[in-house]
Amino acid sequence: MLRLAILLGLAAASVQASAAPAPDVPAAAARDGSHDFDFIIGEWKVHLKRLPDRLVGSTQWVEYDGRASHRKLLDTSANFEDFDVSGPAGRIKAQTIRMYNPKSRQWAIYGMDLDAGQLPMPATIGSFDGKRGEFYDMEPWKGRMILVRFVWLDISPKAARMEQSFSDDGGKTWEVNWICEMTR
Repeated sequence: MLRLAILLGLAAASVQASAAPAPDVPAAAARDGSHDFDFIIGEWKVHLKRLPDRLVGSTQWVEYDGRASHRKLLDTSANFEDFDVSGPAGRIKAQTIRMYNPKSRQWAIYGMDLDAGQLPMPATIGSFDGKRGEFYDMEPWKGRMILVRFVWLDISPKAARMEQSFSDDGGKTWEVNWICEMTR
């Protein structure tokens, strides 16, 4: 819970001072996590399940299939994702940039909306503990701010899973609304 409080504090600080440099956050652990996303580099097949109606108790999932491509940027730990899936509900195109901060020992993840010409802020911030990564941010949803969590799990050279969850009660309960299963 301390990690969540630190991450939420960082997310709130970045919302308040988006033009100011990010504050140094105490490291969650004294390890170098700069290679935590190395597993993702390369080409993946993607199966996505998405819950379109969120935080209303819906159980109607929409499914998509497609691909994702990940590459390192300029010989650093940073990486870029190009994501493209299609299904009965349409097409989802997404681009993501992930950057590692060696001072805080945390990752900042930005989902870019190229169609809208936007780089939504603040970043989703977090780190890995073994083969599980947890990343948090606060986002507007239907007129209120909610807590968003991304969890990476089931990581291997041939597969990985990412789940997105929303919480409108400060993290007491979570609703999974996005399950992305990747295979090679």
